[in-house]
Amino acid sequence: MATMQEDVIPDFCSKPALILGCGNVFFGDDGFGCALAEYLETHFDVPGSVCLLDAGTGVRKLLFTLCLSPVRPRRLLIIDAVDFGREPGEWFEIDPAEIPAVKLDDFSMHQMPTSNLLRELQQQTGVEVRVLACQTGPLPEQVCPGLSEAVRRALPHAAEWVEREYFGVPARLGLR
Repeated sequence: MATMQEDVIPDFCSKPALILGCGNVFFGDDGFGCALAEYLETHFDVPGSVCLLDAGTGVRKLLFTLCLSPVRPRRLLIIDAVDFGREPGEWFEIDPAEIPAVKLDDFSMHQMPTSNLLRELQQQTGVEVRVLACQTGPLPEQVCPGLSEAVRRALPHAAEWVEREYFGVPARLGLR
């Protein structure tokens, strides 16, 4: 029988792996993390051991909850769009400490940079923290939903990487 405290722990804290698709879908390629979360949900059979969330621009609340929770996933993957001056659509893994300064506000919690939060989760609690990033094309200055063609083409390949790294077995829908 679960205790009252266990009853209030969010599912994303209690699964062994948590994948957070981050970004703003209203500003072009910035929505890459959200689009990849949706792609994974619709094209793959996400294992029960993985909590996959489209965190949108609300990731700071989820990270804050993780920091305070007595129960945490063993692995955390942040998926987001960045501008590292690479080719649009190029996806790659970065160290959480390398999150560009321009992205820190996306994750900030009372001006606490994401890199500090993620470092705290990794070093103080033992959560494995990884960041999968995709190089954006030019971001619109006004609301303009939808990914560029280059970033849209990156979705299947980045999804296959997530499958290998986090799903453990081939999980593509229709292949079982």
